[in-house]
Amino acid sequence: MLLLSAFAAAGQTRVAVSGSVLAAGAPVEFATITLHRAADSTVVKSEFSDARGRFQLEAPSGARYRVSAAQVGFVRFWSAPFELPAAGLALPAFDIQASAATDLKEVTVTGHKPLFERQADRTIVNVEDSPLSAGSTTLDVLARSPGVTVGNGDNLSLKGRQGVLVMIDGKRVAMTGTELADYLRNLPADQLKNIELITNPPAKYDAQGSAGIIAINLKKDQRQGTNGNLSASFGRGQYNKYNTSLTLNHRQGKLNVFGTYGYADREGFQALTIHRDFLSTGQITGTSDQENFVHVRNFAHTYKAGLDYNLTERTTVGLSVNGQAVRVPQDGTSTAVQADATGVPIRRYQADNDRALRFPNAAANLNFKHVFADSLGARELTADADYAQYRSIRLQTLTTNFSLPVQSPVILDSDQRGTLTIQSFKADYTQPLNKLTKLEAGVKTSLVNSDNNVLFTNTQDGQTTIDTNQSNHFIYHENINAGYVTITQTTPKTTLTAGLRAEQTNATGQQEVGDEPFAPRHYVQLFPSAAIRRSLSAQHELSLSLSRRIDRPTYNQLNPFRTYIDATTYGSGNPTLLPQTSYNLELSHTFKQKFTTELAWSITNNPIINAVQPAPGGGNFVVARDINLDRQDTYTLTLSAALEPAKWWSTNNNVVVYYARFIGSLAGTSLDKGQPAFNATSTSTFTLGHGWGADLTGSYQSRQLYGFFDLRPQGQLTAGISKSVWDKKGNFKLNVADLFYTQKTRATSTYDNYQERFYQRFDSRVVTLAFTYRFGNQKLAPTRRRTGGAEDEKRRAG
Repeated sequence: MLLLSAFAAAGQTRVAVSGSVLAAGAPVEFATITLHRAADSTVVKSEFSDARGRFQLEAPSGARYRVSAAQVGFVRFWSAPFELPAAGLALPAFDIQASAATDLKEVTVTGHKPLFERQADRTIVNVEDSPLSAGSTTLDVLARSPGVTVGNGDNLSLKGRQGVLVMIDGKRVAMTGTELADYLRNLPADQLKNIELITNPPAKYDAQGSAGIIAINLKKDQRQGTNGNLSASFGRGQYNKYNTSLTLNHRQGKLNVFGTYGYADREGFQALTIHRDFLSTGQITGTSDQENFVHVRNFAHTYKAGLDYNLTERTTVGLSVNGQAVRVPQDGTSTAVQADATGVPIRRYQADNDRALRFPNAAANLNFKHVFADSLGARELTADADYAQYRSIRLQTLTTNFSLPVQSPVILDSDQRGTLTIQSFKADYTQPLNKLTKLEAGVKTSLVNSDNNVLFTNTQDGQTTIDTNQSNHFIYHENINAGYVTITQTTPKTTLTAGLRAEQTNATGQQEVGDEPFAPRHYVQLFPSAAIRRSLSAQHELSLSLSRRIDRPTYNQLNPFRTYIDATTYGSGNPTLLPQTSYNLELSHTFKQKFTTELAWSITNNPIINAVQPAPGGGNFVVARDINLDRQDTYTLTLSAALEPAKWWSTNNNVVVYYARFIGSLAGTSLDKGQPAFNATSTSTFTLGHGWGADLTGSYQSRQLYGFFDLRPQGQLTAGISKSVWDKKGNFKLNVADLFYTQKTRATSTYDNYQERFYQRFDSRVVTLAFTYRFGNQKLAPTRRRTGGAEDEKRRAG
């Protein structure tokens, strides 16, 4: 109560600046409206105009501002400076004029968005037209974003916590771990508008994602006629890496048609050195040393096509299809020596591991939007129907040749095929209750069917037999029904949001072949959320947010199938895995929109972590799988600063200091410990003149404990230089990632009966030359494209 009283007692009045944008007397939709401080044109807030050309921005009263209106194909309009009164201000209509030419060189922009922008409940990385975009991949941009870490196994963490939900244009990506990382590596950053890092999402979002949401928003083409973007890049590390993409958009009258195609051919490697000690009552009973090397080549075709049609001025329908065809051939070798307690070798072998992976996936979305009008403002109804099918084909041949003791080779073949089908429907409704209060409500239902079948065979001395102990057929069905309600009240001084989401889960699984049980799960859970934002003055703002979140296991995490890494190491799903749930509290202070201090605390029950442990049955086999611990407590302090040491040099700096404590047990080992850790990111951009630019990004992750893993420090330095050409329609960029080849993982995993040390490295030091080109007409904005409702289920397909 004392904290809420402090919010209510302090601060200047926050009021509305409203107006409209016209061109030759006609309203202009999706014009970019920006509120600037009059003294230095610093951006305070941005918004789009609606279908009637209207806009509204909120800012503290008593200060002097200017408003600009920008639209492609028109000269930017600037209002006269004004002082914002306590009663708010309605500006005269802006009449923007068509540019004398259709290219962007005729538009002069004085204000600019900061690279990292802090809002009440999220941090926004403004990628579009930034040095982060040209020649980079989406994963590169994420790795340089505040508080984001790409860790062991390509798992994404946000402010020291795993369990991140990734969305692209409102749709959750149907992958996790390495598959998600590969997808983001194949998505060029020059297709991005911005990335939102949301640690405490409101009730409108699915409750999935205990650490929060990373929302990736692609560029929306706002030009009339036919236009597009072309990008191509060539990178060279130890192997070659090619990326190319083409985006086309055509708008005429009520119809907007769009399409994107991308192709990637990226070659690389994974090298892994492992030392293992097997223990009994603290004494070493045996050891193992391994060297693994895998050569990987990733061929990916990605496509998206669709249309939007305006049935009326207030009603829009849309249809889109998207898909991906990925082929991943891999060939690897591993050598291993196993020794007894005295260090004498008792087993020596070399294994050749050949894998052929294919992932043909496709999805379709049908969406509807209708805007009502009344005296209180626009009421809005949206609906989405989604259908998606993800297929996987994994073929593997593991040939093991033994030199000690000498014996005939053993060939293990596996043929794994799976089909995942997702169907979902959702509807959302927005209703203003009065001039200060807005109600949002919605429902969603989803159906998921997963069918996976794997056949293992062993061949030795010319005899092939079916391995019934490892062959498996797993079928999984899931239904989630959800509903939410959110109320937002905006007063001149405070914005308060409170919401509640309810989700009912029904899950069943059965093994046609195999003996690992899966107990049916039927439960209902509530997910409250609340946030309050208070402007204390023109320079100071406070916000407080609270939410409850959940992470359901992905379908592959539940699938008990085995994937062999080498002759004694395999990965496997865990059908006993439970969802993890968390409560998250966050308090932040922003000064001048440049300096942010944030305190956060979270409690996670049944946290899901990855672990390596001796496999059931002994024999020095090791299994890597996800397991539940009992609890995880995380405390976080985040410091951010955006500085301009010179007119030609701007820098953004972010430090996340955190303490994570893990409680639980595994393999007879109790765990109750944590350790302070931090990660730091600094990005500098340099404007060198005559179209030249440069950027430098450094990141560092300190030593950290994550579950049973003790991870050593690592970091990287990335540098680039760029040149714009052809009236800024084209851009060349030369980029060097991981300049000193320091992005390597060293870790130790310790149990009472087992200890493992590993050293992992990738083809991460890469020199890339990239080219992007923008072409087509430059006039008028099309209707905003909508996205679908099967986001959560698709993300968990990974």
